[in-house]
Amino acid sequence: MSDPAELWKFLPVGYLLSVMIEAPVLLVGLSPRHPLGRRLFAGFWLTACTYPIVILVLPRWIDVEADRALYLAVAETFAPAAECALFSLAFGSREAVGTWSMGRDLGAIALANVASFLAGLGLRAM
Repeated sequence: MSDPAELWKFLPVGYLLSVMIEAPVLLVGLSPRHPLGRRLFAGFWLTACTYPIVILVLPRWIDVEADRALYLAVAETFAPAAECALFSLAFGSREAVGTWSMGRDLGAIALANVASFLAGLGLRAM
């Protein structure tokens, strides 16, 4: 699926599926220093920031069908790295750098991305 019109059609569906998988991981995984509302917000916001780039922008640079491994490597590195950076900038502090709490937050974000990637592989296989 590299046709831009098809990608735009898929965007809202894929976004909602990603949020359904990633938000529960973040609700449980983000450190207790974050209120429940912030954890839920992160589940929607982080995906909203990275998903359009993964679905709409990267396929214009990398042929998803011909270079699937390269696309997945770039997309699945970009998404958690960007989300960790965004979350740290928005909700981190200088005091939190290097703490267990921040490590837990970044780990939860990475785990949420792995979960949605694996779910996507499963859906693609069906």
